[in-house]
Amino acid sequence: MFSLRFIQTYNAIVVTITPSDSALHQRRRSLTQAELDAIPWYCLLAPEERQRAAEDLKIAEASPGDYVCRMGRPVTYWFGVVDGLLKMSSDNAQGQTMTFTGVPPGGWFGEGTALKREAYRYNIQPLRKSMVAGLHVDTFHWLLDHSIAFNRFIMNQLNERLGQFIAAREIDRMTNPDIRVARSLASLFNPVLYPGLGQVLRITQQELAYLVGLSRQRVNEALTLLAEQNVIRVEYGGLRVLDLNALRTQIFTKS
Repeated sequence: MFSLRFIQTYNAIVVTITPSDSALHQRRRSLTQAELDAIPWYCLLAPEERQRAAEDLKIAEASPGDYVCRMGRPVTYWFGVVDGLLKMSSDNAQGQTMTFTGVPPGGWFGEGTALKREAYRYNIQPLRKSMVAGLHVDTFHWLLDHSIAFNRFIMNQLNERLGQFIAAREIDRMTNPDIRVARSLASLFNPVLYPGLGQVLRITQQELAYLVGLSRQRVNEALTLLAEQNVIRVEYGGLRVLDLNALRTQIFTKS
């Protein structure tokens, strides 16, 4: 599958053909029963609803450089992260990228766009190889029409998402990098948006730096401070949160 891009010259219109993001779509497959059971909203459905969702759900491996969602493209799926880590961002007219949040395992996103059937206003890309599941937007709306439990799940998602982006706006205005790192980490451990994540997040310092908007060296300093205050513990391949409330509320100062 290809997309057409029109370039106007002084005396002609040249049509160029560029590859679209169909590769990810072509790699899709049905989910295993274990993968279905790990989806937080799947177990809430009635048997008929569960069967309809299972028949429609697809999963594919996304690699860095892939676009799960791209700004301006019409919505086709409601997505969730089975494994890996994604980032949500947008590009402005000057070519600058603003990262809104990360999406760790267990997180489903884009319900607002799917509800309105509008074009994406953000990009979703993997920071590492990630397994991403998708429910077609038509089945998404069918579940909204038939399942009270699914409606409640989406309502809770939207409510938490609103709080998440209000907090993200606050984080953007913070000048203390230690607090920026702490609050950004706390947002990735939201038990409603990312159920099943537990206390350990597989993330590198460079990946966290991309999400926070700081250098890897500065993120390392902040993590060292948080570890000294027994708020987190840096483990092989990730971070363990020891005090989530401290990440959310305390103001950290260097001793």
